[in-house]
Amino acid sequence: MFKIKSNTLIILSSLFFVLFYNFSFFGNVIKAYHFSGWNILYIFSLGVVLFSLIIFLLNLVNTKWTLKPILIFLFIAGSLAAYTMDTFNVVINDIMIQNIMETDTGEAGDLVTLKAIIYLVVLGILPSIAVILAKVEYGSFKRELINHIKVFIITLLVIFITILAFSKFYTSFFREHKPLRYYTNPTYFIYSVGKYVHRKYLVKPILYKQLGLDAKVVSTTKKSKLVIMVLGEAARAADFELNGYKRETNPNLIKLKDLINFGDVYSCGTETAVSVPCMFSRLSRSNYKDAKAKKMDTVIDVLDHAGIALLWKDNNSDSKGVATRIKNYIDVKRFKDPKYCENGECFDMIMLKGLQKFVDGHKGDIFIVLHQKGSHGPAYYKRYPKSFEKFKPVCHSNQLEKCTKDEIKNAYDNTILYTDYFLSNVIKFLKANSKTHATAMLYMADHGESLGENGIYLHSMPYFIAPDFQKHIGAMMWLSDDFKAYRDELEKRKNEKFSQDNLFDSILGIMDVKTKVYNKSLDVFHNEKR
Repeated sequence: MFKIKSNTLIILSSLFFVLFYNFSFFGNVIKAYHFSGWNILYIFSLGVVLFSLIIFLLNLVNTKWTLKPILIFLFIAGSLAAYTMDTFNVVINDIMIQNIMETDTGEAGDLVTLKAIIYLVVLGILPSIAVILAKVEYGSFKRELINHIKVFIITLLVIFITILAFSKFYTSFFREHKPLRYYTNPTYFIYSVGKYVHRKYLVKPILYKQLGLDAKVVSTTKKSKLVIMVLGEAARAADFELNGYKRETNPNLIKLKDLINFGDVYSCGTETAVSVPCMFSRLSRSNYKDAKAKKMDTVIDVLDHAGIALLWKDNNSDSKGVATRIKNYIDVKRFKDPKYCENGECFDMIMLKGLQKFVDGHKGDIFIVLHQKGSHGPAYYKRYPKSFEKFKPVCHSNQLEKCTKDEIKNAYDNTILYTDYFLSNVIKFLKANSKTHATAMLYMADHGESLGENGIYLHSMPYFIAPDFQKHIGAMMWLSDDFKAYRDELEKRKNEKFSQDNLFDSILGIMDVKTKVYNKSLDVFHNEKR
């Protein structure tokens, strides 16, 4: 154990944060402002401002009861945030915090790498041990109060004078490069945690709102309907052969003449935690709020109100609250079928197992959601059987920094190839049931994915600065001859721009559900001549 004054501990900790937790921040700043001439001084001034800001914030919690536990939390969490940003060039905002809190152990396990452990030990555990061993000295209440005031004044003056001295640079920095501040660690991370906690636990409770209690089926087909919605994962439109991609990633689907591909569809968010509840919600992307959506019926609930038989099969983390109120929810990740599962994970084809039994056991209209593992990263190589490793060489690691861009790209394209196979088998299943049902498949990915373009990987970037790869998604439909009129209409509209805002009403449209919450203008099946 060693003695140290509280202000000294704060200064050393702040310096440690600036020097070792902000490689992504300064790396992105250098990309925006070349490290030469006056820019060297400008970039150094950013370090001074960040250093002063961290001291200011830590001084707010500088008491004998709070400083140590908060520093330990910041070292541990900040080290993991630094690893994530340095490795994948993503930012840790409140939505990312939500993703972390809602992920399952399997997905979290994909992020556990040797590099992550090194970051945690060197930047998290070791400095935390130093804090634990330190005997922090405090003076009298009066002396500590004066010291606090001095620190506040000095840090604010340093920040003010630095920004004033380089006012032209900071005017440009805050106006033209505002997103760069999202990479500061732990300041933006602290802000994001606070925002998440406030949104999740501190806002005024919202009363639950039921929708479509008046819903009823007014069928336009002679047969009962069997519609399967395949909810894709991290499938960007750019890597679908159907959208003009030069690689043969859709060898099965491209042969289907009755398949309708939509090449200009955009997601509600850049992460599953937002896109999945949003796409099934009555809310649009422009007014979507997670707390509000979770207190409101989804289109799945409206179908339930209309008496349609429902099934949700999940090979992802979960339904993000969409399927919590229906009785037929199956988590296939717990299955242990050697034909479809290996290394504790199951391939998406397992979701077709037992599906015929469900169809045979229900009369009337049926709507099924199959939530894919799809192209979930960073361990793309785990998402498909070895026989689908067509594009080589592939990245056989969840440490993307150890792989070349071509290896990452090949592994990802193999996931799209397997999705092509899975969707073609869904269509075969529907064709086999077309004598007794009017059948259709809707496919829509939840969001896209970055594969190293401009140094960015995975997804979850703030929507307004996210690259198109994270928002432009794969989407398509297959409809049997019972829906020929719909199919003819969609052929005319397939090149129009759509978004996940259209899904709620399009599901109601194809299922012939009439209700006051239905918005005809958003239904892609809508035909004025009908």
